[in-house]
Amino acid sequence: MGGLDYKRRETTEAKVAGVGIGGSNPIRIQTMTNTSTMNTEGSVDQIIRTIEAGAELVRLTAQGTRESTNIGLIRKILRDKGYFTPIVADIHFNPKAAYAAIGNADKIRINPGNFADPGRTFTKLEYTDEEYSAELQKIEAAVTPFIRECAENGTAIRVGVNHGSLSDRIMSRYGDTPAGMAESAMEFLRICQKTGFKDVVVSIKASNVVVMVETVRLLVKEMDKENMKFPIHLGVTEAGDGEDGRIKSAVGIGTLLLDGIGDTVRVSLSEDPEKELPVARRLIEIIEDVSSAPSLGDKSHKIPKKLKSTVFGNIGGGNAPVVIGDYEDDINQRPDYSRNEASEWYQLNIPFSQDDLKGIVDDKPIVLFSRHKNLRGDIRSAIAELQEYGINNPIILKVRYEGRPKDDIMLRASVELGSLLLDGLGDGVFIDASALSSKEISELSFKILQSTRLRITQTEYIACPGCGRTLFDLQKTLGRIKEATKELKGLKIGVMGCIVNGPGEMADADYGYVGAGKGRVSLYRGKECVEKNISEEKAVEKLLELIERDKKQHEDIER
Repeated sequence: MGGLDYKRRETTEAKVAGVGIGGSNPIRIQTMTNTSTMNTEGSVDQIIRTIEAGAELVRLTAQGTRESTNIGLIRKILRDKGYFTPIVADIHFNPKAAYAAIGNADKIRINPGNFADPGRTFTKLEYTDEEYSAELQKIEAAVTPFIRECAENGTAIRVGVNHGSLSDRIMSRYGDTPAGMAESAMEFLRICQKTGFKDVVVSIKASNVVVMVETVRLLVKEMDKENMKFPIHLGVTEAGDGEDGRIKSAVGIGTLLLDGIGDTVRVSLSEDPEKELPVARRLIEIIEDVSSAPSLGDKSHKIPKKLKSTVFGNIGGGNAPVVIGDYEDDINQRPDYSRNEASEWYQLNIPFSQDDLKGIVDDKPIVLFSRHKNLRGDIRSAIAELQEYGINNPIILKVRYEGRPKDDIMLRASVELGSLLLDGLGDGVFIDASALSSKEISELSFKILQSTRLRITQTEYIACPGCGRTLFDLQKTLGRIKEATKELKGLKIGVMGCIVNGPGEMADADYGYVGAGKGRVSLYRGKECVEKNISEEKAVEKLLELIERDKKQHEDIER
């Protein structure tokens, strides 16, 4: 969580085709194509659109050596056209494709979960310490030649861990945990450090924002212990589309950027890739605002790891955070208290004095408000100060946005409120924004709470952004599934373009819709595949039938 003032984490610089990541460089933004990598013309056209929309790196999938080789052709055409943005090859399962990408791509993303370890079978393996050590030696023997060849050819590497693609070996020792994810990355980083290879970026991604933030923070701690300063790439994988995807990404990425963590960013949306880039740019601009804020000083207050507040009705004391607002039409997203009701509580603007606190004589909530550009730091300091004075009333986090457009409010509120809520510092949210209707304020408040997993009020969709591996119209399919399942409050549904991202990446989902081949889909209940190779035309209907069948069975058992 760091101190009160913004301070960017110190990193070494990784060079990718002359573009620096980390060190004193600005935070870079990137995206990934959703065209087939073998569609040379389509990929070139899409990459140009993303570059013109602000991409500083562009990634393409490389399932095999054919795709890796064609990335070289795509890069040559782009350079002949005057576009020198670094091109990245994304590798899963296939080390041969990674070797083939050397010289064809400027950076190669490899996944520790499936680069050297055998393919996942989701089975428990037993190792003695000696056997486990021998497995690590095998990985070093497999990875070291690849690193050396990259170094000889000036090719950078991203060590990219995904929550759902940990190897059976890591899962057996650590479980599906942040510790396992961090260790999966550290194993490869240690090899890079041992060989003296510096052009390395590392990432750990998850669709669960809470897991993503916790794991990246843990990774940084582990890297610091071993004096590693490799730059970090940030992203919330399978964030989905629309407002949900933007809010989820802003909460996760924004929280870590406020920590000073992050040297390159991708906002993964199930939309055209050029639409990701303005969102990423805006998140970085929000952080730049915070970095330019006046210092909050060296305050000695001990910032609590989690708010311990008294109870007022259903507010505080471990209750789910409440929402303040005036929207009445939606029972699932109806605010808990109106603005008028909140006006009867204690109103406390930061900075405050001891005299301001003398009137706080019971357990009514405190509506805490800051105008500081570093809102998170200011509120953290104020909460610590209140607790030192023995004032443990529930805290309602109030933010006010005047003269800002809707899209900016959505992202800024997600970063500012989401970062505090993820750290347990808030018993309720109160958004005041004249540009938003009461309905929009209510929806935004509840979506931020949903992203932090503190309060579930709608169906959640874990949807990949699509890439060259996707063999169906992911955006159209996601829209159909959302329309058909939007009333299933609390259900998590994964929509994955291919087997690379599912079932592992949607391990957090109740049900999954996964591309299995051209026009074919497999359906999952959790990690279990229950129907294979259904025609795409029937798959949404079959998914609904599966959900309804399970619901009926559950109701019969409860009777």
